[in-house]
Amino acid sequence: MKADLHIHSNCSDGSDNALELPKILKDAGVDIFALTDHDTVEGCRQLENFEFIRGIELTSKCKDIKCHILGYGIDINNPELNALIEKGKKLRRQKLETRIKYLKEVHNFEFTPEELDWLYTRKSVVKTHLANVLVKRGLAEDNVSAMKKYLDSCKTGNTRFDGIEAINTIISAGGVPVWAHPLGGEGESHMSAEEFLPRLKIMIECGIQGLECYYSRYNTQETEFLLKCANENNLLISGGSDYHGTNKDIPAGMLNITADKLTIVERLQAVSAD
Repeated sequence: MKADLHIHSNCSDGSDNALELPKILKDAGVDIFALTDHDTVEGCRQLENFEFIRGIELTSKCKDIKCHILGYGIDINNPELNALIEKGKKLRRQKLETRIKYLKEVHNFEFTPEELDWLYTRKSVVKTHLANVLVKRGLAEDNVSAMKKYLDSCKTGNTRFDGIEAINTIISAGGVPVWAHPLGGEGESHMSAEEFLPRLKIMIECGIQGLECYYSRYNTQETEFLLKCANENNLLISGGSDYHGTNKDIPAGMLNITADKLTIVERLQAVSAD
């Protein structure tokens, strides 16, 4: 059985409606998937009648480490989790306002009332949403180019969750916290072993329980290195493509990993059986 434990819907920065995902992934040969939208579980609520792993991806900072923390097997109705999500909405709104102001002052770009209304009604607005508007206006060929040219230099301050709070909240919600794309995510340079290992020590101290060892942007050498790190530190092994529909050039089913290689699947199944 093939698994993909890192999927996004349009409740955050994916392009697909959450209700479309089960068929899209099934058609791509994915048997087990986790919906892990950024800082929201709205998509999970929409899929309440489907069988899947309920997840979230929390934009965090563990001490000095900027990171994304995946929470798997969470109770989406947990009060602590939903309180954190509400805090995240305020942080994202703050970041959005900063970026809108930056685009106006630095690039002389102003959103139309209709565009602003669309941005303000997103469940979890992220940089990709603004980039997509810039692309539609003809200012860039794709959202990656738009972000690099217009948004990456915008300083938004620290609008991330405290990492320890995020990890503890996931655990309180019955979930398992996993470090997403730990060597570096989309558009980021990948860390060397010398850079990564001290950070791994800190992340373990903060309470992380697993690593996303299989990732669509990692080569075989990087995957094997992460598997070694996970095994040596008794961490669970996860894997996901980071599928975003048309918002990233990652096709559904790209990861092509069987569930038996992901020890977190067995853990989640055991918890579910209890």
